[in-house]
Amino acid sequence: MHKNLKLFLLIYSPVLFLCGGCVSLVEKTGRVLDGTAFEEKTVAVYRTAKTGEAAMEIRELRNKAGERSVAITLNQFPVMKLRGTIPDSAGGFYLESLEYLGGSVSGWNEYSLGLSGSGSLALGETEAVFSISRDLETVEISRGRIQRYDTRLTGEEALSNLGNRRDRITALAEWMRGRKAPAGQSRGDFEKYWKPVLLPEMAGVGKRPAEWRRESAQWVWAEDVRWNTDYTERVFPEELWTVRNSGTLLRDWEEALGWIYLEYEWERIVELLSREHTLQRIK
Repeated sequence: MHKNLKLFLLIYSPVLFLCGGCVSLVEKTGRVLDGTAFEEKTVAVYRTAKTGEAAMEIRELRNKAGERSVAITLNQFPVMKLRGTIPDSAGGFYLESLEYLGGSVSGWNEYSLGLSGSGSLALGETEAVFSISRDLETVEISRGRIQRYDTRLTGEEALSNLGNRRDRITALAEWMRGRKAPAGQSRGDFEKYWKPVLLPEMAGVGKRPAEWRRESAQWVWAEDVRWNTDYTERVFPEELWTVRNSGTLLRDWEEALGWIYLEYEWERIVELLSREHTLQRIK
C-alpha cells in the first residue's frame, strides 16, 4: 500500500467507522494518489439552485489532448459521475459512461460502466438546460480498480471481481425493489432500513425483522459470523442463499454500500435526469 494511504487509514479509520459521510475522504485520497485528480481541466461549472434530490452539477472538461466532455453529478449520489459528449449545434449529446468511485474503511472500488443513451444539453454563458431520454441503458464494466487494505487489483483481475460483484448487487437490488420497500431515501436512511433485513445477525435483537426466528434455526459459520440459514431460505431468493450464508453479502455491504444504494435507486435516478433542469453557471 502507498505509504500515504496507509498513514491516512491508520489515522482516520476510527472516524470512518463512525461517520459514513467521511468515506469521501478516502475516495479523494485515492484520486490524488493514482493521479486521476490532475488529468483534466475544468472549463465551466453549472449548478442548480435546488436542494435535495434535484441538486446537481455539470462540468465542462478538457483533457491534456484537448478533447472536451461533460461530467454530470448528483449531490445525493456523490459516488457517481455520468460522462457525456459535448453537445452538437442542435443541443444533442450522448451519455457514454458512468464512473463510480466508492470508498469504505478498507479502501475503495472504482469502475467505468458503459452507457447507451442520449439527451439534450445547452451550455450558455449564464446557464445550462439539461435532460436525458428515459431509455438510458447500462452496458458493461470496461475498466476498474479495487483497493482493499494492502492489496490493489487492476486489469483483468479487477474486472473479474467487479463484474462478479455487479452481478450480485444487481440481483440483490432487484429483489429489494420487489419487496415494496421505501424508495427515495437518503443513504443513511437506506442503510438504517435495510441492514436489519439483509444482515439481522449484525443488528440488535429488537431491530430484527418479523421473519427472524431462532427456534429450530440452522446455522453456518462464515466471515466470523454465525448465519441463520433458515432465515436466508425463508426470505431470500435461491440465487442469493450462498451469497448471504457465505458472508459475501456482508463484504459487499461493508465495501460497496454506495454501489448497492445506487443500483437500488437507479430507476429513480433515470427518471430524475429525464426531467428538464436549468443550472446556473458559476465559473
